Amino acid sequence: MFNLNRTIANPKLWNKRNSQQSRRSPLFFPSIFLISLCFFFFFLTYTPIPNYMIFSTSLKTVNVALTHQYPHCETQFHGEKFLWYAPHSGFSNQLSEFKNAILMASILNRTLIVSPILDHHAVALGSCPKFRVQSPKEIRISVWDHIIELLRSRRYVSMADIIDISSLLSSSLVRAIDFRVFVSLWCDLNVDLVCSNGLNVPPSLVESLKQCGSLLSGIDGNINQCLYAVDEDCRTTVWTYQNGVDGMLDSFQPDEQLMKRKKISYVRRRRDVYKTLGPGSKAELATVLAFGSLFTAPYKGSELYIDIQNAPADPRINALINKIEFLPFVPEIVKLGKQFASQTIKAPFLCAQLRLLDGQFKNHWKATFLGLRQKLDSLRQAGSQPIHIFVMTDLPQGNWTGSYLGDLAMDSANFKLYFLEENDLLVMNTAKKLALARHGLRFKSFPGSMDAVAKVEKHCSLDILPDVLLYIEETICSCASLGFVRTTGSTIAQSIEVMRKFGLCSSPIRTAFAL
Repeated sequence: MFNLNRTIANPKLWNKRNSQQSRRSPLFFPSIFLISLCFFFFFLTYTPIPNYMIFSTSLKTVNVALTHQYPHCETQFHGEKFLWYAPHSGFSNQLSEFKNAILMASILNRTLIVSPILDHHAVALGSCPKFRVQSPKEIRISVWDHIIELLRSRRYVSMADIIDISSLLSSSLVRAIDFRVFVSLWCDLNVDLVCSNGLNVPPSLVESLKQCGSLLSGIDGNINQCLYAVDEDCRTTVWTYQNGVDGMLDSFQPDEQLMKRKKISYVRRRRDVYKTLGPGSKAELATVLAFGSLFTAPYKGSELYIDIQNAPADPRINALINKIEFLPFVPEIVKLGKQFASQTIKAPFLCAQLRLLDGQFKNHWKATFLGLRQKLDSLRQAGSQPIHIFVMTDLPQGNWTGSYLGDLAMDSANFKLYFLEENDLLVMNTAKKLALARHGLRFKSFPGSMDAVAKVEKHCSLDILPDVLLYIEETICSCASLGFVRTTGSTIAQSIEVMRKFGLCSSPIRTAFAL
């Protein structure tokens, strides 16, 4: 340690020392030479210590310590195995990852831990095409921190509160458990304290959350039969299933220019997820298999991370792939969307999905409005006036003046515009119904989980109503019989097109969460 009270030598003392050092021993220079030689050989043979070894002096020791710390992580669920992943980005991307997680969990015969819906872009992955992404460990840590924030602020909404997976559960294509229920059992956390938004957090809770987050995120690596952390990401791996040779090179690789500029040396290989993480693998024995991101998208003739389009030798997985292409919203959302179309608009209408403010879209207003203008000109020539338009946009109505939207709103003789806002009574009533329904807690129970579910229901109720406007708007747009004008490149638009393809508006509304 530094001694802040020490006396600093003045120049005269330093000069005196220099004069004394001038009378050196004859062995001084040979000694210096030998010491220098020793340092040379030390650095020649030195191997840098990885960061994980700095934090975990002995991984085996840490594994044993954590196993003793969480002995129930192997025995609490009586042999049940689980899969967790780290969602990120906006809702549409999170929904895409949710579907991939369902698929992976079913292939590996694991129960899916259903995560909440994260705040828009609270956690970002990065860019797979540019090979610039957070590592799986980093993104798991970020997601854990944000989930705890959602719990503490009473804003936690499960993906299964919004997306209806009851048909998958009833057909036994997948098993699921709520994240809050799972963590409370696995880490023996006191749910009433975790969901408390008080300022005075008990030190014991802080330590428990830290330990549980570290364990689930895989900070200390794989923990015996407790956790297996998947560290392969889109820079090195494309997951497949019954498709091609396991371990073969993927068609998309970093080009030489990128490798030189970014000084990277990644090689992307196609790996069969069942062979790598299924029976006979090290991962098979772990209670929890923890992925990082599960986002994928087509890119340059391949997929960024997951390429499972079909399963030639597995009819059950083939059936699941077909089912998860379209997962509807829960009945409360679908019902309101259909009612708004039939009882408020009361006429054939066009949906205009105009994303104008976020990211790349704010610089392309002209192109976005051009598509709408051309569609409206076509409808006007057909002779149906006024043209009814449901507007789905992130541009507040107060800012429509001076834009093409403002012009349409002023021309009431030819156009009749409809839109919804967050504080509309219809939207708020639907949010209240969802908060009371708690679909995400209505899964098949595991031994001991019923008590955990009851505690979550009692102590983790919402203080802030969920934001459901986007889901209602998408449902309304699926009912637009005059057509759909989309914003190019928007994942929201892709979701609406899938809903329209599967005829959501013409299908009957399910009335109960049946298992």
